[in-house]
Amino acid sequence: MRAVSLPTAGDACPCGQRDAKQRVLGYAPCCGRFIVAFDTVPAPTAEALMRSRYSAFVLQDAAHLLATWHASTRPASLEFDPSAKWLGLEVRAHQATGADTAEVEFVARYRLEGRAVRLHERSRFVREDGRWFYVDGDSR
Repeated sequence: MRAVSLPTAGDACPCGQRDAKQRVLGYAPCCGRFIVAFDTVPAPTAEALMRSRYSAFVLQDAAHLLATWHASTRPASLEFDPSAKWLGLEVRAHQATGADTAEVEFVARYRLEGRAVRLHERSRFVREDGRWFYVDGDSR
């Protein structure tokens, strides 16, 4: 269930990814295509999946988050704090660690009940049948 409305065609993508001219990409050509059409348009890289998962947190899209979470570590359900306000994402590093494994280091910032929160994580991903899945991560 999605608790927040989807961005419109002209809205910037919540993940903040920029093009070669440093313009923030729109939601539809960036993360939107992976969120809306997960079954037919899988994220091509672990970084793209991680960005779409950040956008899904912003949009409170539990369906996308659960669908992209590896079955071995996936929770039964997700709860969102309605007072959380996501402020931005910075991808610090991304690297292949094997033919079908990768890591993405990122910092996500949000405000919770007026308090600034910074989540710094190195996330692990695995690719199965052409799809990337979030496995787990180490917070710093």
